[in-house]
Amino acid sequence: MTDSAAREPLGFSVHTAPAGLADDGRDDFTVLISTTPAVVSAVFTRSRFVGPSVTLSREAVADRTARGVVVLARNANVATGAEGEANAREVRASVARAVGLAEDELLIASTGVIGRQYPMAALRDHIKTLSPVLPEGGFDRAARAIMTTDTRPKVARARVGDAVITGIAKGVGMLEPDMATLLTFFATDARLSPEDQDRVFRRVMDRTFNAVSIDTDTSTSDTAALFANGLAGPVDLAEFEEKLHEVALRLVKDIAGDGEGAGKLIEVRVTGARDDTQAKRVGKAVVNSPLVKTAVHGGDPNWGRVAMAIGKCSDDTDIDQDRVVIRFGDVAVYPPGRDGAQDEDEVRAAVAEQMRGSEVVIGIDLGIAAGAFTVYGCDLTEGYVRINADYST
Repeated sequence: MTDSAAREPLGFSVHTAPAGLADDGRDDFTVLISTTPAVVSAVFTRSRFVGPSVTLSREAVADRTARGVVVLARNANVATGAEGEANAREVRASVARAVGLAEDELLIASTGVIGRQYPMAALRDHIKTLSPVLPEGGFDRAARAIMTTDTRPKVARARVGDAVITGIAKGVGMLEPDMATLLTFFATDARLSPEDQDRVFRRVMDRTFNAVSIDTDTSTSDTAALFANGLAGPVDLAEFEEKLHEVALRLVKDIAGDGEGAGKLIEVRVTGARDDTQAKRVGKAVVNSPLVKTAVHGGDPNWGRVAMAIGKCSDDTDIDQDRVVIRFGDVAVYPPGRDGAQDEDEVRAAVAEQMRGSEVVIGIDLGIAAGAFTVYGCDLTEGYVRINADYST
């Protein structure tokens, strides 16, 4: 079911507004809530430098129930000490009171510059205007309001039985997930048991958001959550997992394609590994290589950089270069002459053609066993350097 054919999930309301976190007038404050009790599954960054938003949200999801989340964009509220923690608690508690919830029914998420305090006077003034009844729907507005350096909002939908899944996400830099990634929130009116929901959610996160990398840097604020209020009734669990994966993967590809300064999506498909973990490790070594990323950006058919990146996995002693096959799209580049007696110039021309598109697919077969994993990333451009050189100024 496509986005256009899927309604929004029942029983979810959204508020967005400019609340003074930035000075450009764009919406930067979001409240997403379920109008009825909901089951929540969530995963968070494993960074040792998290902000109070992650700490408070971890506590809120411990009993697997929550009604929603408040998101503050343009300010991470990380490395802000006791004052930052007190501010996060106040924001969450004030929003919860305004919409008629207990504060531990709300998650809080923050994203943006590290080391800055919230503009509390402006936030207090805005929160006073909140109504207990928020407008229904509004996921497109929420997807835009949670952005920082994203160039476009990320939202995806799918129908599963009588229910709908809607997902929103933000993140285009500081992106090398570790148990979660960036900010991403899913809402569904499907009815699921807490145990089934949590297992499905974690499996899907591992194969999608934990498979994306922009620049090898793990955010201090990564939060991913799924809220399910059950208003549409039960669904087939296998079908739900399939559709949740579909929604999450569309968001992941959109994130990778919108990486800071990015021009191309890179997809690395590793097969023939000892196990899926090894396949993921090799894929990440390739997609995170600055030399691979710059070659893709420039359309330089230097496939030797992929071989180099595989070789960096020096602890994987069962990787034997004589069994490895490397492809760009459907073009085999290693070992030489695998798909015929193409000479070097023919191979380079074929790879260059593969690299002209907006998506570059690199295939690697390790020839060991049946492990497989696909990772996603983007090229490295002058734009990435410029965005991050000027980010806080």
